[in-house]
Amino acid sequence: MTETPAAKRARAKKIITRLKRRYPDAHCSLTYRTPLQLLVATILSAQCTDARVNKVTPALFRKYRSVRALADADPDELAEMIRSTGFFRNKTRAIIGMAQRLSTEYHGRVPRTMEELTSLPGVGRKTANVVLGNAFGIDVGIVVDTHVSRISRRLDLTRERDPVKIERDLMALVPRKDWTLFPHLMISHGRETCLARTPRCDACGLGDLCPTSPQSSP
Repeated sequence: MTETPAAKRARAKKIITRLKRRYPDAHCSLTYRTPLQLLVATILSAQCTDARVNKVTPALFRKYRSVRALADADPDELAEMIRSTGFFRNKTRAIIGMAQRLSTEYHGRVPRTMEELTSLPGVGRKTANVVLGNAFGIDVGIVVDTHVSRISRRLDLTRERDPVKIERDLMALVPRKDWTLFPHLMISHGRETCLARTPRCDACGLGDLCPTSPQSSP
């Protein structure tokens, strides 16, 4: 039987409620103090683990304490500091270009709209969602990373594979007040239980709400 939109929204809310109980401390795993630091860390996190980024950023943030410092950074020095995050040349260009745009067009401040953020070098919708939701508490979308994509499909909250389409489907199901928290819940669940290759369905706690679980009703 095809699930109605209302039934899917109700199931999504039950999933979120259970995950909130299971992961009460779910939060952004990137370490930052300011919106600028989160923006830089999120750019660095592309094709890289948050754990690796968090090893790189303390020294980076000590050396480059402002937008102006990043805008004036020597590309070779910056590249060497972020080398271990991968794609470091592209990331170097993006970070310096982003900082230069912030300096010249936004008075050195990180903007608070999706349109403005995504106009910056190296900043796509996913990065903008991370910054807006976590640094400013502005819910305009849902971050879709590999965990969110995988688990949302397993839970049949979406059947899409394109991140933009997945986000669209999730925004129709997840209450807006949970748009920022939802990815953190998914990431926590993906790291601990709903693993990519061998999901631990016996320890999931969502079996009756997950159509792909052995525990779900036929």
